Formats: sequence, C-alpha cells, structure tokens
Amino acid sequence: MADTTIPPDTDTSLVAVHRVESTYRNGNGVQLHVVAAGEPDAPLVVLLHGYPDFWYGWCAQVISLVDAGFRVIIPDQRGSNLSEAPDGIDAYRISELSVDAFELIHSESRESAHVVGRDSGGFVAWNVARRQPSIVD
Repeated sequence: MADTTIPPDTDTSLVAVHRVESTYRNGNGVQLHVVAAGEPDAPLVVLLHGYPDFWYGWCAQVISLVDAGFRVIIPDQRGSNLSEAPDGIDAYRISELSVDAFELIHSESRESAHVVGRDSGGFVAWNVARRQPSIVD
C-alpha cells in the first residue's frame, strides 16, 4: 500500500490481504486519493466516510464486500487525509461532494454503483441518490 496515511497503531493486515490499491483521481476540480479493491469488472460499491474519518474507516467492510464479489472504491473525501483540500467553504457544499461521487463512479467507466455512506458521508450518499437516482443501484 503506497501513498496512504495510516495511524501508526493501526492493523493494516486486513487491507494487505485483499490487494488494495492506492491511487489519485482528478475530477470536479479536485484531486482525490482513492483506495480500491476487487476485480475491476465486478459490481461497483462506493463507500463514503464521515468527518473527520478517511478511507481506512471502511477497512473491515472492504474484505466482506470483495469476498462477496464487489469492486470497492473508497475516496478520502475532499479535505481529508491525502485528498486535496480546496480553499473556501463553498468547495465543501454537499452539492460539490456529490459531484465528486458522480465523477468517481464515472472514473471506473460505470454508469451506476451501490453508494454507501456513514456519518456525514451518509448525507452525501443520500444527496447523490436525490440528484441522480439513475446512478445509484
């Protein structure tokens, strides 16, 4: 796992087992750090963390989802961990965070995905479904 920030006392064995890849993706005017696992052509699941969490908060779910046959992508949402942190409050409106999710789905060459969020990521997931219902499986 290159290019990820994980607290020193964190058990990383869970992600090492499933060949998690760490990448950066550009879209909606921001560069997001994204962790992905699973076969590239498997059904897609996008996991959205809350504040002040980052991708690793979903680590326990990655294993189960990959074992169930899904492709999983987890962004560090804008302003979190290794993702870009744009200036100004407007850059963090839920509408902007939702567009980030749309862009991530399209970055996987998909028209739709299962979108799951927790904490403030749940607000983003709900907004994605509200704004673009056809993009959510």
